[in-house]
Amino acid sequence: MKAIVSVKRVVDYNVRIQVKPDGSGVVTDGVKMSMNPFDEIAMEEAVRLKEKGKITEIIAVTIGGAKNEETLRTALAFGATKAIHIKDEGEVQPLTAARALAAVFKKEGASLLIAGKQAIDDDANQTGQMVAALLDIAQATFAGKVDVDGNKATVVREVDAGLETLEVDLPAVITADLRLNEPRYLKLPDIMKAKRIPIEATTLADLGVTAAAAVKTVKTVPPPSRSKGVMVKTVDDLVAALKAKGLA
Repeated sequence: MKAIVSVKRVVDYNVRIQVKPDGSGVVTDGVKMSMNPFDEIAMEEAVRLKEKGKITEIIAVTIGGAKNEETLRTALAFGATKAIHIKDEGEVQPLTAARALAAVFKKEGASLLIAGKQAIDDDANQTGQMVAALLDIAQATFAGKVDVDGNKATVVREVDAGLETLEVDLPAVITADLRLNEPRYLKLPDIMKAKRIPIEATTLADLGVTAAAAVKTVKTVPPPSRSKGVMVKTVDDLVAALKAKGLA
């Protein structure tokens, strides 16, 4: 059984985001980049399923420019058995990514796509669901626990009211939530070994994929600065201050 894991290169979650002076986006030049944290969780889950003998092959897939190869090397260090780089230098929209992943899924004859529930750069939370719709297969999003048995997967997912357990037939799409697992610490020998593994390169055109119409970002602005706190001496002063701000 083959599993596809999508991995995306994003600004590292420890980096303090700065908006460009002209408001055209965020500063990425000279900024540390890494694998999307939710994709790390997805990759870890795939490796654990492989270690349990539930799946036999893990194919890591990324879309983007040349620097995205670093993200695939990280996936190989985690334990991916194959890496595919869909080369595209432009901004990749969620629908374009979904079309590309669906094409790879069919080409590789995979039974499972595991992805992070969202990327921390755009927080779109769309790609996994779009892939399932394009392929007309089952989906289980926001997974907090995953078990695969034969041609079925049991997924405990987090919903507003608590937990929901789903049993879906494979092939299926599963998106990983924060509490699904804790990704392993990568060891130096695994990192060095990953550098020697060849990466398969392809393009959207090779996959027969047409890029979706771009969503244009009109302007990017930082959140408003936090205002200075006000000290009050009595409850009446507090109520008066809240009323002055229209909060009471």
